[in-house]
Amino acid sequence: MEPDASQPERPPAPPAPLVLAGLRASLARLREHPLARIGPGLITGVADDDPSGIATYSQAGAQFGLNMLWTMPLAFPLMAAVQSMCAKLGRVTGKGLAANIKEVFPPAVLYGVVALLLVANTLNIAADVAAMGEAAQLVSGIDRHVSTVCFVFATLVLQIFVPYHRYVFFLKWLTVSLLAYAAVLFVVHVPWREVAVRTVWPRLDLNADAAAMVVAVFGTTISPYLFFWQASEEVEDLHTHAGSAPLVDDAREAPAELQRIGWDTWSGMLYSDLTAWFIMLATAVTLHAAGVTDIATAAQAASALRPLAGDFAYLLFALGILGVGFIGVPVLAGSGAYALAEALGWPEGLERKPRDALGFYGIIAVSVLAALAIQFSSISPMKALLFSAVINGVVAVPLMVVILLLVSKRAVMGPFTASRPVIALGWIATAVMGAAALMMLLPR
Repeated sequence: MEPDASQPERPPAPPAPLVLAGLRASLARLREHPLARIGPGLITGVADDDPSGIATYSQAGAQFGLNMLWTMPLAFPLMAAVQSMCAKLGRVTGKGLAANIKEVFPPAVLYGVVALLLVANTLNIAADVAAMGEAAQLVSGIDRHVSTVCFVFATLVLQIFVPYHRYVFFLKWLTVSLLAYAAVLFVVHVPWREVAVRTVWPRLDLNADAAAMVVAVFGTTISPYLFFWQASEEVEDLHTHAGSAPLVDDAREAPAELQRIGWDTWSGMLYSDLTAWFIMLATAVTLHAAGVTDIATAAQAASALRPLAGDFAYLLFALGILGVGFIGVPVLAGSGAYALAEALGWPEGLERKPRDALGFYGIIAVSVLAALAIQFSSISPMKALLFSAVINGVVAVPLMVVILLLVSKRAVMGPFTASRPVIALGWIATAVMGAAALMMLLPR
């Protein structure tokens, strides 16, 4: 039979090598995207809004309505100042936070902080993966324990077997998942004028419950694991750029690098802070407005949203939990591994192959697998989160004092000591966190 001349012939499919070349070119273009050039500040900021953080912000909105929104504008400059000091410490010295503490302070200070960090991080991971499993069950119907196991092993494989320069590229793109919480506000009614007023002038009774929530919000926003992670990731980035050296050894890159750190860290913390504000607002105008004032988990917040705000808001909230969980869990596990490996003098770094840093990757594996074991024990993940918050509150204050002393020492930072405004914000943040820690002792 003659072919139908009226039908144009389909062009032949491109050969496989051309398809692969096209994919490589597309990936190369993505790596040149401005988001791909952003450093550790963005990832650190998003990790701050991990699933357990989402639960805290959801509870703040559900319990107090619009009257906890003020905490985010106050927290932003404080968290950004502390994180910028940690980032600068790592880039200037070429060493992580634990390695710097080891050189300046007694061993008891170093090992005490690192031990508490590891315990808190493991408990926090347990709460995060539990929330991810619950969110996956809400979206897909797959049993939450099965989902949790899959997530745990997926994060382990990525951290252990994918080099840092590739892994971090995908982490940066996962940060887009936080936009889900801004999108929720487009499908619910928001009284914007009242929101603006309550953000700067809340109606709040200063009782023990309100004090406990302020403690929880600040303890979630300014967390020790973020200090260790950001300093170490600056060191990782330094090692991935051939010819770069710590600024104390080679100051030629100092103007560009310090400018990048400032912009990256402050913008990353702003993104994190705005997202927390969006979560509080979304739950305030839906859950609190409907009389739902008690939220135990992030997944419970997503479920409660469904009858009030519709399937789309519910789905966005649940998917956001999964996206930030894939960032938060590696940051929690990685920060503890960096801290202990630096303290013990072990080879460390996500850019290393597993056989070259067995101890470092072993710490990551033990932390995540111990967190997984909690899912199948009698320990409640939410109680684990509570213990984690208490430990973080205890560790944060002395650790912030240590960071402030380190970045003020010319013996450590050379000519790149932190500026007076940043130091002042750091001491204010320390005072706020100290007051928050004392508030935890108030009778409920």
